[in-house]
Order: sequence, then structure tokens, then C-alpha cells
Amino acid sequence: MGIIKDIWNKCKTDWFLGLVFALGLVLAFGLGRLVAFEASRTPVTITYPNPSDPNVEPNYLTLTNEDITGDIVASKQGSKYHLSSCPGAKQIKPENRVVFPSAAAAAAAGYEPAANCPGLK
Repeated sequence: MGIIKDIWNKCKTDWFLGLVFALGLVLAFGLGRLVAFEASRTPVTITYPNPSDPNVEPNYLTLTNEDITGDIVASKQGSKYHLSSCPGAKQIKPENRVVFPSAAAAAAAGYEPAANCPGLK
């Protein structure tokens, strides 16, 4: 107990040492609070379903070209068809544009899906 009294008496006369001592106390208190807070938190766990489990249904949908409906566009001079939202479809001039009601109709007309158009296979 005498060591603490000696440090305290020295801190009274030397303001720099007193400031360092006070900052050390604040830092120790803050670290103690931080450790207690982190220990009380529950960890986040992520579990993935086993794909080979027969009871697990996939939550995604696989589309075929026959399932895609809406604005399918192609160029009169080209051999590929695009969704109207694809960048390649926006480059087709209006006078060369052919519109199909579905991807199946475009395929029946002899067009193939564009490789750079996301959503077409």
C-alpha cells in the first residue's frame, strides 16, 4: 500500500505524471468495459442446408428459353436474339429490329440466344 501512496504523492507535484496516471486509469476502465461487452454478445452462426438432403427444396428457379416471355428483340441481319433490357439490344437500329413475343418464337425463327445477354442461355 505504501507504493501507491508514494505514486499518489508524486502525481500531486508532477502534473505530467499525474496526467499519464489518470489516462492510464481511464484506458484500463474502458478496456474492461469493452471486454465485458464483447463477452456478453452472442456470436452469429450461419448454417447452410445440405444439398443432398431430400427434404431441402432449392430456393432458386431455373429458366429455360421457353419460359422467357416479353420483349425479345433481334436484328434482321443478325443471328442472335436479346432481351430488350440487354446492352446488345439497345444497339440495334429501330429499322432493323425484329420483336418476338417469346424466346421460343425467336428460336423457331432461326435465331440463337446472345452470349453476352444475362438471363439467356
